[in-house]
Amino acid sequence: QAQLVESGGGLVQAGSSLRVSCAASGRTFSYYAMGWFRQASGKEREFVAAISWSGGSSDYADSVKGRFIISRDNAKNTVYLQMNSLKPDDTAVYYCAATSGTMTSMKRGVYDYWGQGTQVTVSS
Repeated sequence: QAQLVESGGGLVQAGSSLRVSCAASGRTFSYYAMGWFRQASGKEREFVAAISWSGGSSDYADSVKGRFIISRDNAKNTVYLQMNSLKPDDTAVYYCAATSGTMTSMKRGVYDYWGQGTQVTVSS
């Protein structure tokens, strides 16, 4: 059974950095585009970043562009989200997702698999 498991969330101060990871199991996601979404309390889940199957292209939400970096290691079946210069507004549950489409997408509906999420809290 295909599964995505996020890890690395936690409580950090504003201005600091954090890296969250998403480990895939049950199938090979090497040819899947991967994405990160987040959901703050009381808000809808929103797109954060996505990376193509090869890692050759990526997209970012305007709110994180220049601060966050998405990457992947297909040999380890793992996707990462490096978050720098964190702000209190970045506080949310961060979800990893996979789509059988090979190119990046900002649309939640195209993603076939979702992880359970990891909490990131940024204090001011």
